[in-house]
Amino acid sequence: MKSFNDLLINRRSTRKYTGEKLNADETALILRAALLAPTSKNSHSWEFIVVEDKEMLQKLSHCKPTSATFIENAALAVVVAGNPLASDVWVEDASIASICMQLQAEDLDIGSCWVQVRERNHSDTVTATAYINDLLNLPMPLEVLAIIAFGKKEKTRAPHDPDNLLWEKVHIGVFQTKE
Repeated sequence: MKSFNDLLINRRSTRKYTGEKLNADETALILRAALLAPTSKNSHSWEFIVVEDKEMLQKLSHCKPTSATFIENAALAVVVAGNPLASDVWVEDASIASICMQLQAEDLDIGSCWVQVRERNHSDTVTATAYINDLLNLPMPLEVLAIIAFGKKEKTRAPHDPDNLLWEKVHIGVFQTKE
């Protein structure tokens, strides 16, 4: 990318992948971005479970009834978990690490998409987190925030249009209602 602004304009959620694997350097750069992410009080309250095995990607794609099926066709999925005993802001720490991975992926022209897991259900009786904990042997007290799917883009989506930014959502000094 030419600039960070270009990176932000061009990063779009990608749910369709070519099936091509990521190379070791690409995967390492994505994970490095997560590990470089800032955390509250330098707590490093996150954990990352890297999944490339097709069978496990298929199982992860069933973590929720809808909106996770594309994980099955990803080259790589990173399950992002956090430890609430290590930090009361583990959700924020893990979220920052997640977007750092996604921005690094975009810089490499690799697509990515966030799959929300925290506070979502696998079924009427099992949470998405419990389903994933069972699949990946996550110990207590770790909690899953999300799964970030990565893969070579099947096609490039149109970039965001900076002329259509929601500037009305920005308030200077105090919140101002629009009349």
